This record gives sequence, C-alpha cells and structure tokens, in this order.
Amino acid sequence: MAAAEGVSLNHISRESSDVRRLANFYQQILGFEQVETPNFGDFEVIWLRLPSSSIYIHLIERDPTTSLPEGPWSASSPVADPKNLPRGHHICFSVSNFDSFLNTLKDKGIETFQKSLPNGKIKQVFFFDPDGNGLEVASQEQDS
Repeated sequence: MAAAEGVSLNHISRESSDVRRLANFYQQILGFEQVETPNFGDFEVIWLRLPSSSIYIHLIERDPTTSLPEGPWSASSPVADPKNLPRGHHICFSVSNFDSFLNTLKDKGIETFQKSLPNGKIKQVFFFDPDGNGLEVASQEQDS
C-alpha cells in the first residue's frame, strides 16, 4: 500500500537564466498559456498551463550562486544530440497533428530525432528546449 493517496501530477519545474525566452518557446511550440504567478520577490518565476489539460510548468530564474548545471548543454560533459533523449531525461507530450507539428519544428530549425514505438503505432520526435531540457512529442496511437 502506498503512503500517498489520490496522487496526481501538480507541476514540472525548469530553471533558466532567461525564463521569458523559455516561456515563449513553450507557448509557441506547445501552446502553453501564461497564468497568474505569485511574486516571489528575489527571483523571476513564470507559470504556464497547457489549456487542454491540468499540466503546469513553472519556469524559475536560475540561482547563479549554485553549482548545478542549467541543463545538459551546460553540464561538464554537454550532451546536445537529441538521438540520446529516448534513454535520457525528457518530458513527453502527445499531439493529434504530429506531421504538421514536426514540420513546424523543422521550419524553426530545431534539431530533432525521430523514431516510432516497436509496434509502429506511435511516432515520436525528440528535441531540446532552448535551455537543453529534453522533450518528446508523440503522435496519438494509430489503429493498424
């Protein structure tokens, strides 16, 4: 028996040295909307919500005094190749317009890695956000 009951995902947070740039990316690429955000005073925070669900992303201004890497690109051994993402840290979203979404990524010059699940019913594209956080977008399952 689990200790927690009624568990649901509340939000995902990403830290960034440029939260506005990151917010624009998530708004333009995945359709997130900015929602009311508390004023935390010492650092900038932007809260985003995906309108079709209750998924929230909290973008938090990076603390420059920490020694944590900002993302894979700023780590001591940067990994900026999206082909490594299927086995790496990433967030996945599903879309109903996979092919046109993929074309938008290409039009914006975003480097991608594509594959499908072994049964071929779901197509996947892997890419990075501007801070190097891994993303996957999957098609909705196709009947065969």
